[in-house]
Amino acid sequence: MLVGLLLPLGGALAQQAPSGTPTPGSAEPAAPKPAVAPALAQDRGSALYGRPEGGEAAKLAPIAGPPIPTAAARLPLDKLKVPNGFKIEVFASGVANARSLAQGDKGTVFVGTRSLDRVYAVRQVDGKPVVKVIASGLHRPNGVVFHKGALYVAELSKIWRFDDIENNLETPPKPVLVYDDLPKDEAHGWKFIAIGPDEKLYVPVGAPGNILIPPNTHAQIRRMDLDGKNVEVVARGVRNTVGFDWNPGTKQLTFTDNGRDWVSEDIPNDELNVLAEPGKQHFGYPYCHQGNFTDPEYGWGRSCAEFTAPVGLLGPHSAALGMRFYTGGQFPAEYRNAVLIARHGSWNKTQKIGGDVVVAKLGSDGRVVSLEPFLTGFLQDNRYVGRPVDVLVAQDGALLISDDFNGAIYRVSYGR
Repeated sequence: MLVGLLLPLGGALAQQAPSGTPTPGSAEPAAPKPAVAPALAQDRGSALYGRPEGGEAAKLAPIAGPPIPTAAARLPLDKLKVPNGFKIEVFASGVANARSLAQGDKGTVFVGTRSLDRVYAVRQVDGKPVVKVIASGLHRPNGVVFHKGALYVAELSKIWRFDDIENNLETPPKPVLVYDDLPKDEAHGWKFIAIGPDEKLYVPVGAPGNILIPPNTHAQIRRMDLDGKNVEVVARGVRNTVGFDWNPGTKQLTFTDNGRDWVSEDIPNDELNVLAEPGKQHFGYPYCHQGNFTDPEYGWGRSCAEFTAPVGLLGPHSAALGMRFYTGGQFPAEYRNAVLIARHGSWNKTQKIGGDVVVAKLGSDGRVVSLEPFLTGFLQDNRYVGRPVDVLVAQDGALLISDDFNGAIYRVSYGR
């Protein structure tokens, strides 16, 4: 039934489609034909590892965005659609490679990047956005989270803390190193980070390639004290999560995960997963994908019953990234505690899907009962005019959406 709900959206899963420097990344499905074996010289860390050598697949490659941010007047606002009663507008432009979002106590919006070296602060001054670079010289500072006056920033292999940042935007303080025991693999190396209701910092470590047996240090989610101590692995078998949040009711970690590439156009799906027993669950990678499909290379002798199945499927190669439970008071009641998910959009699929924000509504058992369009229009005639990365419920209850393709942030509000 769940797959049937997803089909109208055109979707399933995949690795995140890069927009800067190219980097790697439930009815029982019919068994697809295995992909053509890759050339032996091909690096497993490459996004193209496993790509068939002939046919339409051989034409597919990561999608690079424009080299500079799109001017505000040229943003595709007229193409973007939201449900009746909602309004979409530009919150800020000129935020090159805008990725993960966080908001400070005084309303400052902090923005990480992946293909650049900087972190931004966006403030509204006299009703107009002011964009300022508050940190530079960092390597893939994708992850940002604000907590008790401090901004935590995750590079590829290090996590920093900028104390009392909102009071020092003009002269940012020297950052404090929190944690640096992280791999330096570029493949799936960029980080999304968050702080849970347990006052712990959660940090993922993606698989160092498309499909492989990961080292014991990869394909996992770690948590630690806010000073980087008492580190533990809370989830394994996680290929590449670039978005997670905690269910307001159960307090359980819920996260997106990008499925492997190059099996077929339609398998496997990206996943929405729930961590119910920290330290005890394995979510399948590289042996099982989408909860019911054993890997053509590594699934032999394994069963999907060994692993924790997803609570929802998010479309094949859709690159489901940032997600948040809607906890604001502005949207209608039907959105309360639903999950808003940014799908960056497929690149290794001939007919693209994603490039949107969808809303996943959960049943009493915590499973997805529907997946519905919320913000659409970034995909036009099988080409992207924008690519959403992260979503953030702002202090006023509106939803902010980053777009790394255009270097912009949009704001969706509900009109009363």
